[in-house]
Amino acid sequence: MKQFEVPAFYRSHIISKVKAQRKLADPRKKDFSPTELQLGKVTFVIARHFGFCYGVENAIEKSYKAIHENPTKRIFLLSQMIHNPAVNEDLISHGLQFLQDTEGNQLIPFDTLTKEDLVIIPAFGTTLEIEEKLKVIGVDIATYNTTCPFVEKVWNRSEKLGETNHTIIIHGKHKHEETRATFSHSSKNAPSLIVKDIEEARILGDYILGKLDISSFEAVFKEKYSPGFDATSDLTKIGVVNQTTMLASETQEIALYLREVMLLKYGMDVIKEHIADTRDTLCYATNDNQTATLALMETAADMAIVVGGYNSSNTSHLVELLEQKFPCYFIKDESEILSQEHIRSFDIHSKTISDSTFISTESNHRIILTSGASCPDSIVDGVMMKILSFFHSEEELNTILSTIK
Repeated sequence: MKQFEVPAFYRSHIISKVKAQRKLADPRKKDFSPTELQLGKVTFVIARHFGFCYGVENAIEKSYKAIHENPTKRIFLLSQMIHNPAVNEDLISHGLQFLQDTEGNQLIPFDTLTKEDLVIIPAFGTTLEIEEKLKVIGVDIATYNTTCPFVEKVWNRSEKLGETNHTIIIHGKHKHEETRATFSHSSKNAPSLIVKDIEEARILGDYILGKLDISSFEAVFKEKYSPGFDATSDLTKIGVVNQTTMLASETQEIALYLREVMLLKYGMDVIKEHIADTRDTLCYATNDNQTATLALMETAADMAIVVGGYNSSNTSHLVELLEQKFPCYFIKDESEILSQEHIRSFDIHSKTISDSTFISTESNHRIILTSGASCPDSIVDGVMMKILSFFHSEEELNTILSTIK
């Protein structure tokens, strides 16, 4: 796989060694068991796969390339390049400005742009409507377009589904940048509908089977279907694609459930005429991260720490898995560890931050550690170092860390 050039401060001293060891021992990534790193009284149980994915590294490389190659130009990010505060704050410190927030609300009007400006399209991609607005102005959006190729793969699959007259069911969060972009591209080719989770898929299934009155469809799926969508005729032939950061197992569950619905309605003999096989739209990195997290759940630990941006969809799904078994702390960086007694973490359900009791230095601890696809390994290093500082003096810590090959 391509090696990207990203700023040195995104790289780590500890995690990079762990990843290098695993890559050497298991280059084809057949073993998803975690790595155990014992450092004095603390054993970190580290996921086999986590951190920057191909799409994120590609986006970071292109963004800094834009900065270095265009020192005299105004450079804008369409919205957050990726969902990590440290990365976005560093880009802003280099003079980049956001045109929109993560939900598409305008921060800087498009009509203030000129053809001399540069606009960086984020890894999530963008809508056809926004692309057209920027093209009319004459802004260069092609040179530093950072849209993830795995997102584009979903768009291409949607186009193929449209060519065969399938309605496209998108598993995603309808306000998320990536889902908005995928919805825009798929709507160009075919009737399209967004479902958030298996519960919404079951409601959709009830409409398909005639268990719910179709007259209520518009209210239930408000703002989640394409213009001109006809729930009576557009749900006879479907294909499921995903926002690449969603829980892969749930995308598969939704696709399998809707296949069962189509089997009930049309029978096995013609099932291929009514639902497409779309397993090829799952992102490899999301899949690997989640598989590695499931492997973490098979081990014993006192707690789990997940590091990443609080608005990161793929990171929140790692929390969703780990909290089923362990006390789980979702933190953006080491600053959320206030002291050995207190940690501040994000609750993915209430969307609030709260303080909790943390760790005792009187006993040994096993701590699960992982991060989202947009989190630099250097931030994970910082979390490890903050925890270890409660147990060891700086001199002791340097001696322990020197043993990591």
